Amino acid sequence: MRHVAALLAAVTVMAVPAPASAEAATLVLPAPTGPFPVGREDLHLVDAGRTDPWVPDGPRELMVSVWYPAAARHGARVTYASATESARFINLFEVDGAAPDALTRVRAHARAGAPPLRTAGRLPLVLLSPGFGTPRWLQTSLAEDLAGQGYVVAGVDHNYEAAAITFPDGHVTECVLCAREDKDWSAIVANRAADLSFVLDRLLATPGRWPIDPHRIGAAGHSLGGAAAAAVMLDDPRVDAGINMDGTFHHDLARDLDRPFLMFGAAAHGDPAADPSWPTTWSHLTGWRRWLDVPTMVHFSFSDAAVFGPLIGEEVQPLDGARTIEIIRRYDRAFFAHHLRGTPQPLLNGPSPRFPEVDFVTPPATR
Repeated sequence: MRHVAALLAAVTVMAVPAPASAEAATLVLPAPTGPFPVGREDLHLVDAGRTDPWVPDGPRELMVSVWYPAAARHGARVTYASATESARFINLFEVDGAAPDALTRVRAHARAGAPPLRTAGRLPLVLLSPGFGTPRWLQTSLAEDLAGQGYVVAGVDHNYEAAAITFPDGHVTECVLCAREDKDWSAIVANRAADLSFVLDRLLATPGRWPIDPHRIGAAGHSLGGAAAAAVMLDDPRVDAGINMDGTFHHDLARDLDRPFLMFGAAAHGDPAADPSWPTTWSHLTGWRRWLDVPTMVHFSFSDAAVFGPLIGEEVQPLDGARTIEIIRRYDRAFFAHHLRGTPQPLLNGPSPRFPEVDFVTPPATR
């Protein structure tokens, strides 16, 4: 993960003129593909046993969105981003020319408070960690798709690490860490892993709302969130499988990880020499492992920015946005179906004519 000031510079961004009707334009995220309607509930969690390391004047507090398969499409569609959240995101990432409220015009599919689906068995859970500076709602397309396929998905906002996080009493925190020049990335990743374990503790302690199977737990993340997915697997044996989407492993794997892990990269991550943390980590993955790369994607392709770019006057990647989201969803879904549901996925065995954009990388021996 790069410093926030360099994030957009590191992404191949091609500016395009905003449409004449930009003020009224809306954008609907790609619909979930699964058979179930999707509900979402937001949780405010307080870890009373841990002082916040970034603003140490109280306990660590987190906002979490839980996406889940619903019994019916009851309730209003959830809000994607508030005006304050939109403005702070656009300001932090210096999106020139975008209206401050542009992201309020993004439409999601989940329903607030929809009744959870009642099933005979328990459901797999996926913990989802966003990239540094970005809020949990930037992973909505992936979260809604997994929930529609029968997963419970917990998207975690890591406090003081996102452009804007809104709490139930209305106060909004900002990215305190973004302005610090002396960032200890390994410490940030380790703290994120602690956040994820805490969220897992709380969700497993309240099984009535969502019947989560404690033996089918996954973790995935974009950028720094991908590094956190690997770190929580090292620290917490309850997490069975993980995905890093285009993130540098700042919390280096100093010991072997024998559970399934997918390294899913864009552009430069097809070259093992481009990010030394990837071949180093690869050498410590002793269980099932794959290294995928999509040269026509860029760093922010692994988020909703892949499709909402035109709404803010920018095109994020050369590949079509809807196709980008389809690829990410399909491979992440295959990974979790294979490892959390025991359903074989031939898509993960090698290149597919259905997805010619995706390369399977075979790095040189590093052990």
